[in-house]
Amino acid sequence: MDRRTFLAMGATGLLAAPSAAGAQQTTKVTSIGYLSGPSLSANAARIEAFRRGLRELSYVEGKHLVIEWRSADGTLARLPALAAELVRLKVAVIVTSGGAPTRRAKEATSTIPIVMTNDPDPVGDGFVASLARPGRNITGLSTFAPEVSGKRLEILREVVPKLSRVAVLGSSAATGYAQTLREIERAAKAFQMQLQFLDVLQAKDIETAFQAASKGRAQGVLTLNSAILGSQRAQIAELAVRDRLPVMYHQSDFVEAGGLIFYGVNVPDLSRRAATYVDKILKGAKPGHIPVEQPTKFELVINLKTAKALGLTIPPSILARADQVIE
Repeated sequence: MDRRTFLAMGATGLLAAPSAAGAQQTTKVTSIGYLSGPSLSANAARIEAFRRGLRELSYVEGKHLVIEWRSADGTLARLPALAAELVRLKVAVIVTSGGAPTRRAKEATSTIPIVMTNDPDPVGDGFVASLARPGRNITGLSTFAPEVSGKRLEILREVVPKLSRVAVLGSSAATGYAQTLREIERAAKAFQMQLQFLDVLQAKDIETAFQAASKGRAQGVLTLNSAILGSQRAQIAELAVRDRLPVMYHQSDFVEAGGLIFYGVNVPDLSRRAATYVDKILKGAKPGHIPVEQPTKFELVINLKTAKALGLTIPPSILARADQVIE
């Protein structure tokens, strides 16, 4: 089943499961909300993983659960209204696909449990009191892994010989942005790299940012977590090839859309694990008592077709370490 078919079914369809033994022993259908910044199609891998997690716990949509899908389609200003709508629907749990949706859900309710599928710094962002004891109505999973920034630059340097100038593409409005920049600056200093920070606050800023990177003689690009970037993956991959800029992406979805390389947290795995939080809460656990989990699974994904278009030869040592190679 391709992603378009999946999403078409996902809005109204049912998930089949061999057994409901592990789900709640009740005939009542529970409504939960899913709040996304990017479009649902842009978040397809995460949505598939979340639903797979529910299926593994023997939940069946339509029998045990109804999921209210809400997406801002990359226009983050829509999130407050969408969060308020889920609150009005009195969903039992709100699942959020990133920092921006979590913040808007937090502003909309202090009583409905909120499950983060990923956030770079839930303590610093004010979502939880601590990872061990969240203390409020929010819990879930964090992508916080400071060592990743250095590793991403290291791999990009192996792919691009004599890499010394790197453009960093992100959004200052994204949660965890300042902390991520600090980690990148620390890693760049160790590698004696010069950084060029390019702020993308709207989709129209993306092409301007690439023009600035080329003008600044960037030899490579690093992207940061951003709902805006996530909604424009194909465009970014095309611009990178057009400008012959090797890009290390923050999500594997970019590589599937034609980007060069990704190393980092396996975010779909976090979405799958988020289903266990929903399960615990529906069975009576208080979100403030459920510890926030940090990432345990990382992956390296490479697109050889894109490497060829950029005139790059991926070192055998990198290929040997890759979890997935797209040809």
